[in-house]
Amino acid sequence: MPLRRRRESDLLNVHFITAEGEKVAAQAEPGARLLEVAQNAGMPLEGTCEGQMACSTCHVIVAPEWFAKLPSASMEEEDMLDLAAGVARTSRLSCQIELTPDLDGIEVRIPGVSRDMQIG
Repeated sequence: MPLRRRRESDLLNVHFITAEGEKVAAQAEPGARLLEVAQNAGMPLEGTCEGQMACSTCHVIVAPEWFAKLPSASMEEEDMLDLAAGVARTSRLSCQIELTPDLDGIEVRIPGVSRDMQIG
């Protein structure tokens, strides 16, 4: 059985808005974590705990029209968001967002403030 090559049309579109208001477009394969996509697009998200939900350095603010399409945050994620700087009603940890075809075109904002958990 030959390996199927991924076509560009199979990729999902992700739109980041930096703290300065710059729009940055990226593409990702379904199943990718938003944190990895953001880092690959040059967004300043640390992800200090490498997706183990032990920090809030990958905090993003999801556009309201996309927030409702995400699975609900776990209690652990909510606890970590309590520690994040600049939290909004539609805040999420990008390490907990797995991209699916339903999220093609998602827009997320990078907060203007962040907290490096390694230095407090």
